Amino acid sequence: MIQGVQLDMISADMMSKMTSYEKIRLILDDVHNGSVVVLEKGLSPDEQGRLLEATMMEIAPGGFSGIEIETYPAFDGDKSFVQKLFGKKNKEQHLMVIGPVEQLKMLTRDKDRLIAWASAPQ
Repeated sequence: MIQGVQLDMISADMMSKMTSYEKIRLILDDVHNGSVVVLEKGLSPDEQGRLLEATMMEIAPGGFSGIEIETYPAFDGDKSFVQKLFGKKNKEQHLMVIGPVEQLKMLTRDKDRLIAWASAPQ
């Protein structure tokens, strides 16, 4: 049997065809199974809030410990001159990484990359 970390990379196209509930359920089910989920396009702020609420309801002593989540913002080149001038952030997310809190740790996030450490499920 192969040991390691399973990465579930989910396309923006697939996610666009799902309801918010289906997205959250897919993510939580994958994370419960020890997978690290990488979304090509992140969740909306509302969906992120719902994901965190659902996660909190599923945390159990000796069981599910929760999730680690990191989003990578859109490239600043996508901003208009006015957005740059007034410092408005582009709210669209390009990449989101979600995994079991005991297996995934974000080490660095800068303008060009995310660096994460992931361990195999115990």
